[in-house]
Amino acid sequence: MKGLIHVYCGDGKGKTSAAIGQAVRSAGAGLSVVFVRFLKNEDSGELQSLSHIPGILLIPCKECFGFYWDMDEEQKKKAAEVYSALFEEAWEVAEKQARAGDSVLVMDEIIAACRHGLVEKEKLLEKLQAKPECLEVLVTGRDPEEELLNLADYVSEIKKIKHPFDKGITARKGIEY
Repeated sequence: MKGLIHVYCGDGKGKTSAAIGQAVRSAGAGLSVVFVRFLKNEDSGELQSLSHIPGILLIPCKECFGFYWDMDEEQKKKAAEVYSALFEEAWEVAEKQARAGDSVLVMDEIIAACRHGLVEKEKLLEKLQAKPECLEVLVTGRDPEEELLNLADYVSEIKKIKHPFDKGITARKGIEY
């Protein structure tokens, strides 16, 4: 299999869900999947489900920093260290799996992590350009950079028409997380 690059972007609900669906499909077809999340906590329903699926390896973030706009400068600096290390770890594991056969790497919200400078955009682009042939890579988040869109083989935009958050309804366990 020739591994391709997927971008799931936009302001609508469903980017992570689309990536999870692809991860489940890939694992069901016998591919190895590495799944890593940025800018999210580890208390999410999808992680519980994914952890029970053979072939999907979850790489947890060991620290939660909350929303970017709520972080002070010290927290942003620490988050950049943690997320950069998380990115490197996930990429290394995915490359190792790709040497053993077809595999998939899902990096949920890496686009936002790059946009906020918590993961170097140039490092992501460099890794994508030099990725192993049999590694499929999925990235999610809002407002991807033009360079990322140009590298991608798939770009799917999920557009918000209406969302309960606009009425003050916060995220609900089992529905949004």
